[in-house]
Formats: sequence, structure tokens, C-alpha cells
Amino acid sequence: MPACFLPASMAGQMQLPRASPSSMSRSLPVINLGRLSEGPAKRALAIQDIARACREQGCFQVVNHGVSKSVTKGALEAATEFFELAPEHKELFASADIGRPIRYDTSSRDGISKARSFLKHYANPLEDWVQHWPMHPPSYRKKMGEYAVEIQRIYMQLMDAILQGLGLRPLYMQEKIEKGVQFMALNSYPQFSHRSDKVGLAAHSDYGFLTILLQSSPGLEVMPHDDNTWTPVPVIPGALHVHIGDHLEVLSNGQLKSLVHRAILNPDEARISIASIHSLSKNEKVSCAKELVDEENPEMYRESSFQDFLDFLPSNINNYKRFVESLKIDRA
Repeated sequence: MPACFLPASMAGQMQLPRASPSSMSRSLPVINLGRLSEGPAKRALAIQDIARACREQGCFQVVNHGVSKSVTKGALEAATEFFELAPEHKELFASADIGRPIRYDTSSRDGISKARSFLKHYANPLEDWVQHWPMHPPSYRKKMGEYAVEIQRIYMQLMDAILQGLGLRPLYMQEKIEKGVQFMALNSYPQFSHRSDKVGLAAHSDYGFLTILLQSSPGLEVMPHDDNTWTPVPVIPGALHVHIGDHLEVLSNGQLKSLVHRAILNPDEARISIASIHSLSKNEKVSCAKELVDEENPEMYRESSFQDFLDFLPSNINNYKRFVESLKIDRA
């Protein structure tokens, strides 16, 4: 049975600045995803906007994506209801073993958690994994399943657009991408207390191609590539946040960079986030696209798989090195 895994690579021992007053008012890109289906001209413009956001900032939000309000609301309700269950229901899934297909924990064993509870499980293909999901609350499988299927659809659209933005052919690697891993990482953060650290999840980048995130309230902060300050990600009604992971940095041969981000505890309320993280299947190697490698742009990263990421984790618990840093080829 495929292993369940952590949603992010480890945080580097890097001096990351705090959010500045200017970054608090900074706008992040918002992409109208519906334009991808509105004819060649509008699709080309949408791909340009997505490519620019990926290259310059490593993240963007999407609207007009086709996921109904009832589906996103249902997913947040299901997550909230799970974390509100009596301990005996949640403890059924409690484990420190990242090899389990579903896992609940409240510890900091991943090296980056500061104050959170989480539930992680696979979601693609849904029929292979839904039977492992919680049966309580009773609506969990239905609500979270509907959401997972919709997010997988958006992921396929976005990957096709991003890869075309890199100059690769339409539907590049489509079959491998379609059959790849999707897992849901549900996070519950307490309301900020002055007695505790305000950071709920330390700075890190995710290991996969893309992360698509839904949050109930503000708390996500990102460090765009064209800046060196923490930028809060606003909760725009109906929007989903998207950011680049380590394996897309590898596939693009460094043209795109994975996004460093963190979670801050909300001073006004507890917060729920649902991260859907996507890459290839467990043993499928991700390497630099050969179309993006030439004499002027030599291969910058070693190939790696999700299993390689799993093997990387135990040795890195106390080193706090980002996974993508371990893949860089030294050409000095």
C-alpha cells in the first residue's frame, strides 16, 4: 500500500524576515480560470498571466474555477466537524508512521509543525482511497470526496497551462499527471494566544508539483520570489490559493521556483486549511524536462520520486534542509 506522507519539505535554516507594513497591503495575482475555456485568444492570455505569476511570485489565486460554493463550504464543514470529534474517534487514525494511508497527529514530529492538529490522506483516484477515510462525521466521505474530485480537475487544468507557459507541448505528461498522487492535508490551528508562538507551521516549501489550498480565515503567509518579505494571503470569497512545489522547480529545470510559505495563528479565531498536494505516483521519477535542457541551460537537479522524498525525511528532521536543495547538482 502506498505510503502516506508529510505535505511539505523541511524548512531551511534561513533567516526569513517578518512581514513588513508594505507587504501587508501587497496584492497577489488573481487569475480568472474560466478564460482557459473561452477560446484560443483568451486562453493564450490566461496562460501568459499564469506563467508570469509562477515565474515572478511562485503563487496566485484562482477564481471562476467551477467549484461551487456548496462544495468548498462542505469541505470546510467536514474538516471542522472532524477536528471537533471526541478524542476516541480521532485517535483511531493517530500515528507517527508516515507509511500509513491515513494519519492524524498533533505533534511536531515533522520538524515544522508548531501548533496544529492534522489529518492526511490520499484522494486520487477517489475510489481507491475513500474507504480508508473517517466514517465520522457521517458526511465526511461525501463532502470531502466531492471537493477532492473538483480540485483534481483544477490541478489538471493548471498543470497543462503552466507547462504550456514553459513552452512545452499541450497535454505534456498528461497521463502520468492524471494518475499521480493527490492527498488532502487538513490542518486545524488554534486561535493565537500571547502565551504561545504565533507561528503555527514554520517556513517550508511543499515537495510536489502544485498545492491548491482552501482556508477558512487568514493565516497563510508567502514569500514571493520578487520580494523578501512575508506577504499574507487574503481570503477572497470563492478563491483558491495555488503555489509551486519542489518537483515543479525540478521539472522546469529551475525556470520556476518552489514557494516558501508558513502559517500564522489567527488572533481572532481558530483556522482550518485544506491543502491538496499533487505530484507523480510514488515511484515515478521527476526529472528536468529534456526540452528545457541544452548547452546553455544544463540539467540543474537530480531526478527524484515521492519515495525519495519519504526517504529524505527521517534524516532531515534536525537538519531543516528543503528537499529541493538536496536535489541540486553542484556544477562549481
